[in-house]
Amino acid sequence: MAKGEGAESGSAAGLLPTGILQAGERPDQVKEPKKKQQLSICNKLCYAVGGAPYQVTGCALGFFLQIYLLDVAQVDPFYASIILFLGRAWDAFTDPLVGFCISKSSWTRLGRLMPWIIFSTPLAIIAYFLIWFVPDFPQVQVLWYLLFYCLFETLVTCFHVPYSALTMFISTEQSERDSATAYRMTVEVLGTVLGTAIQGQIVGQADIPCLQDPNGSAVTSEGANRTHSTTSLRETQNAYLLAAGVIASIYIVCAVILVLGVREQREPYESQQAEPISYIRGLRLVMSHGPYVKLIAGFLFTSLAFMLVEGNFALFCTYTLGFRNEFQNLLLAIMLSATFTIPFWQWFLTQFGKKTAVYIGISSAVPFLILMALIERNLIITYVVAVAAGISVAAAFLLPWSMLPDVIDDFHLKQPHSRGTEPIFFSFYVFFTKFASGVSLGISTLSLDFAGYQTRGCSQPAGVRFTLKMLVTMAPIVLILLGLLLFKLYPIDEERRRQNKKALQALREEASSSGCSDTDSTELASIL
Repeated sequence: MAKGEGAESGSAAGLLPTGILQAGERPDQVKEPKKKQQLSICNKLCYAVGGAPYQVTGCALGFFLQIYLLDVAQVDPFYASIILFLGRAWDAFTDPLVGFCISKSSWTRLGRLMPWIIFSTPLAIIAYFLIWFVPDFPQVQVLWYLLFYCLFETLVTCFHVPYSALTMFISTEQSERDSATAYRMTVEVLGTVLGTAIQGQIVGQADIPCLQDPNGSAVTSEGANRTHSTTSLRETQNAYLLAAGVIASIYIVCAVILVLGVREQREPYESQQAEPISYIRGLRLVMSHGPYVKLIAGFLFTSLAFMLVEGNFALFCTYTLGFRNEFQNLLLAIMLSATFTIPFWQWFLTQFGKKTAVYIGISSAVPFLILMALIERNLIITYVVAVAAGISVAAAFLLPWSMLPDVIDDFHLKQPHSRGTEPIFFSFYVFFTKFASGVSLGISTLSLDFAGYQTRGCSQPAGVRFTLKMLVTMAPIVLILLGLLLFKLYPIDEERRRQNKKALQALREEASSSGCSDTDSTELASIL
């Protein structure tokens, strides 16, 4: 937990007693409940900075790995699709696996979650750097990229899943968690800005070579052109390595700030509680919780829409719109717009509710995606669309992580004896979104192969350009509309949130003032 002056410690699960004090163990004197105090800005910032490494590296990989594999490492599109799909699918599989391991972790002097963050960081930055290295042996390229991509995704999951679970340990107050989440989302969007700026601007300075004719028949001075192409390609490869080194440094700095500025605190009565439920039973309870299933179903489609745009945007700008030297600046415009509008969406959801923010925030991307599909080569309009689209991206960043704690609170009221389920909630939400993104990237890259994608081509056939337009505009629109329809089924509105907040507060006060037993807790939860 972040170091707050008098801030209450522990998660919502820990504060819902499963056996806080047995009847014979109740103290003679009852202490008054601690006065609730807000988290300081420093607390929230130290917590928020920890979200940057995942977003910086994820943004660089999401926007640039596809074009890097195709045009820099010169991997065949079919094998590139295999690398992208298997890498994302493995990444999705590691989330529940790491969540299971964390649920079995015991407390140490550093806490229960922090050791995962500390020990995964140095290995993760090494694996990340090697993803952007082109081996001298072409026959092992596919195995090389698949190995280090999967290894990095495993290690960054060991960082991000425990970090995400810290949300429930920041405060027992919904408003404080929402505020801390807004800080976190702002820093994470800043992380995407850094990832886009560093990767895009450094790589954009390199002269990425292309061939007017992939068969080489148009090359008049074969030796000179090959020498220039080889030199330019090597410069591009070095630019990717330089960007990887800078991003790895940011990863380390943010991890250090998180470890030094955030401290987990164990509940004073946690040692007297019953053991956490088994992982399998916890998973069954979590996946049978209606609000959670409906939430991840809705965000599965909306997240998939934005991931399709993210994965194909660089190729779309380069070949469909013809802005080969501008795509990194367009990405930066989107991310800067998203960064500046995160505070607006935080204000909006507190004033009008989270479901309303979902409908307005995510649906606002649809008209701009339609406009992007209709416009031809017009740089000014493209920048306007990019800035406007960033507003919707901000909502897509903030809202899932702001709504998940509400679902967990609702679950704890219905299952007051189920302790230690937070990693399951967070890891399986990420699992479904990552697996879907892996499928989308694999299918999109394979679609480009079927459309006749030409590696290192200065231009692409009409079929490739049309395929890219569909992947970046029409497919995301359909997915967004499907996701918004599913959100109609999501039951936790503002009224239910307020009721849950009062019920949880009553349970906490009862636990603190009287040391209620298992039966007391269950009866009180049922009544409330």
